Amino acid sequence: MPKMKTSRAAAKRFTATGTGKLKRNKAYKRHILTKKTTKNKRNLRKAAITDATNVKNMKKILPYL
Repeated sequence: MPKMKTSRAAAKRFTATGTGKLKRNKAYKRHILTKKTTKNKRNLRKAAITDATNVKNMKKILPYL
């Protein structure tokens, strides 16, 4: 059986934690930041864990993560 291909786009966006969960960066931090509050922007800096509803699909496109 041939090797499975990793989605390179997903590999650049997600990293695995020690327990096997998927860590991701939050969206909405690129532009139009003037109307967002300082508190909101500060919370967008923190990494988040991928939601359980998406994990099955993510593991499929990241077979070696």
